[in-house]
Amino acid sequence: MYYKIQDFLNDWKNESEATLKIFNSLNDGSLNKKFHESIRTPGRLAWHITGAISEMMNRTGLNIKGPTENSEVPSSASAIYEEYKKSSESLVNAVIKNWKDGNLLQKINMYGEEWEKGKILSVLMVHQIHHRAQLTIVMRLAGLKVPGIYGPAREEWAAMGMQAQE
Repeated sequence: MYYKIQDFLNDWKNESEATLKIFNSLNDGSLNKKFHESIRTPGRLAWHITGAISEMMNRTGLNIKGPTENSEVPSSASAIYEEYKKSSESLVNAVIKNWKDGNLLQKINMYGEEWEKGKILSVLMVHQIHHRAQLTIVMRLAGLKVPGIYGPAREEWAAMGMQAQE
């Protein structure tokens, strides 16, 4: 739950940069790799993360530029990267322009429940982190290198001359 816009903006900056770092490790050939009928492809996961920004935040009355959740997944990893970047920037600009610390406790109907604006920002944040973690797993299955986000990835441990932790 956020009580200050600046706290959200600080966290969003870090987490959106981490998402872009992950998206930058995707390649066009990996986007449609299907590993199981109940596991989203890397492209669908990345697109879900991207589309959720506008889908969720437009429900609050903000006008976030971005793809819709059901729009077709681009065939290019760079297109997903750019669309995410635009949506993220649109979110930041809209929050700065339209929301203030004092109204983060204001409730809005979200998915049939009443959520405070500060909770909506928090849910958006953890939603992104959750699906980004899923994405890193399917990226590994696709044979892609996964960059470290909160610490070194397996390959980064090796580059430091250390054994990766089990």
